[in-house]
Amino acid sequence: MSHYLYLVRHGEHQDAEHGLRDGKLSERGKRQATLIADRLGGVPFDAVHHSPLEAPSETAAFIAQRLPSIQPEPSTLLFDCIPSGPTPDMPHAYQGWYGGITEEEIIAGQAQMGDAVAEWFTPAREDRHDLLITHNAVIGWFVREAFQAPEWRWMGTNVAHTALTIIRIRSAKPAEVVTLNDLAHLPVELRTGLPVDQPV
Repeated sequence: MSHYLYLVRHGEHQDAEHGLRDGKLSERGKRQATLIADRLGGVPFDAVHHSPLEAPSETAAFIAQRLPSIQPEPSTLLFDCIPSGPTPDMPHAYQGWYGGITEEEIIAGQAQMGDAVAEWFTPAREDRHDLLITHNAVIGWFVREAFQAPEWRWMGTNVAHTALTIIRIRSAKPAEVVTLNDLAHLPVELRTGLPVDQPV
C-alpha cells in the first residue's frame, strides 16, 4: 500500500514582487489556484492541510470551491520556515544566505520539520492521498527527506506557485518522488515563483 503526498506551493500573492513572504493572492495567484484545483479533480483525498498563512489559506479556499468534497484544515507544521542551518558540507555559495537568519529561527524550523516528517512520512495500511498546501522551503525539505539527502539540499529545490510535487511513501521500499514541480496545468504566463535566472 502507498501513502501519496501531493505537495502544492501556494499561489502568487500581491506582495511577492516586493519580497514579502505572505499576503493576499494576486489575480494571477487566483487563476493558478483554480487551475491546480482542476488538475487535482478526481483524486480521492483523505485529508487536505494547509499552512495557516494568508496565501496558502486562500489557495486552499479556492481549491475547496472547485472540489467541494474536501475540507482543508490549517496545520502549523506547514508554516514557512528555515528547515536547517549551515553545515560543514554545505557549499560556500549557500552560506551567505544565512546572514539575516537567527539561531532561534533555525531551531524552530528544525523542530517543525521533524514533526512534519513524523506526521506525514508514514506508510499507510491502505492507499492514502494527502494534499498539503504550503511553502517552497517545506516542499524542498520533503523532497530532501524522500531522497535522504544532506540537510542543506532543501535549498536546491525550487518550485513554482501552485506547482505539483508528489511523493510516494511505502513500508517496504524507500520513498520516491513521483513528480517534481509539475507545471502542466499552468500556461507559461502563470508560471511564477521560480528564481528569475532559472528557466520554467
